[in-house]
Amino acid sequence: MSAVTASSTHLVLIPSYNTGEQLFATVAAARRTWNPVWVVMDGSTDGTTVRLQAHAAADPGLRVLVLPENRGKGSAVLHGLEAARVAGFTHALTMDADGQHPADLIPAFMRASQARPDTMVLGRPVFDASAPLLRVRGRKVSNGWAQLETLFAGVGDSLYGFRVYPVGPLVDLMARQPWMRRFDFDPEAAVRLAWHGVKPVNLDAPVKYLRAEEGGVSHFRYGRDNLLLSWMHTRLFLEFVVRLPVLVWRRLRRLPPFQP
Repeated sequence: MSAVTASSTHLVLIPSYNTGEQLFATVAAARRTWNPVWVVMDGSTDGTTVRLQAHAAADPGLRVLVLPENRGKGSAVLHGLEAARVAGFTHALTMDADGQHPADLIPAFMRASQARPDTMVLGRPVFDASAPLLRVRGRKVSNGWAQLETLFAGVGDSLYGFRVYPVGPLVDLMARQPWMRRFDFDPEAAVRLAWHGVKPVNLDAPVKYLRAEEGGVSHFRYGRDNLLLSWMHTRLFLEFVVRLPVLVWRRLRRLPPFQP
């Protein structure tokens, strides 16, 4: 077993809403590789909050933050990021509580962030046979829009939530607008951070969709969440059109001098 890496700048942040028993497996896997791990309980009503608080009482590397009602993934992450900034942390690796994300890759993603702290380290999903084909195909649409909206800045995958964010820039960005509070958080965060000059670093990471009998829990709703994503990309594209001259100017500044 590899040693647990401790950090005073980088933490693991896990939002959770009614994830059931899988939450404890996810937290345990994260704690085997990293210290500290923070969990934001987003108004869970399945009894996991009290149980996880009991775990945290016996583990100084685990902290549990509790929201009184369900506010959505983005709001839960923002709550954790704000607390992390107050505590002096500069970066946070976000991962889902449902067992989809590879906790064993936490150290590799953190090292990539520590090597280039001015970037966001984005997971690029590697799917196995458990991945629903409709979702695999559907994310290509969102990724295509994200590429266009960032003027092809290099966002490898807009939806995969296993990634390392710079805390300060993301908190400041979210404080200036009311969006990014629910399922739309991850793609909009990547696009808006790219707009503000935070470059993406893409690392491959496997994703696993657990079946119900394996403890898998999904709150994704095709109609509701795809409608939310469509509205998000409509907003972002309209704002992209306004920002286009600045984005082009920034891109041209990075080009080498013209060689006849």
